[in-house]
Amino acid sequence: MRLTPFTLFGLTSLCCTAALAQPVSIDGPQGKLVGQLSAAVEARDIVVIVPGSGPTDRDGNSLQMGLRSDTYRLLADGLRAAGVSSIRVDKRGFYDSAAAISDPNDVTIAAYAQDVRQWVARASQEASCVWLAGHSEGGLVALAAAAQAPAGLCGVMLLAAPGRPVGRLMVEQFKGNPAAAPMMPELEALVGDLEQRRTRDPETISPMLRPLFSAGLQRYMTDLFSYDPAQVARRWRGPALIVQGEADVQVRPQDAALLAAAMPQASLVVVPGATHMLKADVPGQPFATYTDPKLPLHPAVVPAIVDSIRAR
Repeated sequence: MRLTPFTLFGLTSLCCTAALAQPVSIDGPQGKLVGQLSAAVEARDIVVIVPGSGPTDRDGNSLQMGLRSDTYRLLADGLRAAGVSSIRVDKRGFYDSAAAISDPNDVTIAAYAQDVRQWVARASQEASCVWLAGHSEGGLVALAAAAQAPAGLCGVMLLAAPGRPVGRLMVEQFKGNPAAAPMMPELEALVGDLEQRRTRDPETISPMLRPLFSAGLQRYMTDLFSYDPAQVARRWRGPALIVQGEADVQVRPQDAALLAAAMPQASLVVVPGATHMLKADVPGQPFATYTDPKLPLHPAVVPAIVDSIRAR
């Protein structure tokens, strides 16, 4: 191959891009917790991206849940282009962090929060000011981590994060689906039991709901459902940003309003037309932003985060 100036530029760009994105790890309970560092040149700020519920990987995808959005990878790329570094992580028990714990369902919000505090310590080696950006359920985890604020933490960003107990939110989401009407009495009773820390034998649960309420998941839900995100949010008095999509069918503007009331110091950005995946809604294709990684983030999302960082 003949090396033209253009070819040399391309090879140099690939080299530098590879150098700026690299795996990083910290110690977990039984093995390593692994993440991906996207380093911006001479960045003074770094964002730890805390993933949402279930087996969601560091890029924002989950084959098990049919989720392929690349939301977190796109967010990291956008932040790096704006001069902000980031670390996006695989949760304990999943993907490259699988060795950190033998049973990925044997977790609590407090355990996830402790992992996040350790990621803050690791991130502070890359930049002086560390921010937590929790997406969906990850917003609650970020708040729980910030409640015992580690050194170097500058602020918290809640992206499509619940403002109400997750059990109540689950019931509301099912009610929004007419096809779920026949199973609502059982679902509401199940959630009520779990809120009281009472579990059920999965074999006694109807086949349609059983995959959502396995023994391991029930154990996790008894802990998860005990948290009121708005109450946890009141414990963080530092800089905060709340980003909520108007077209989000999982977490509602009501949730953002509850979080904003709990954190009067927070900036609230409601993004017109943005879905739970922080992408612009595709009319007539309600699942497109969940399944098409080629769709970009909504153009207002990264600027909102960068503006919040710069304001400090």
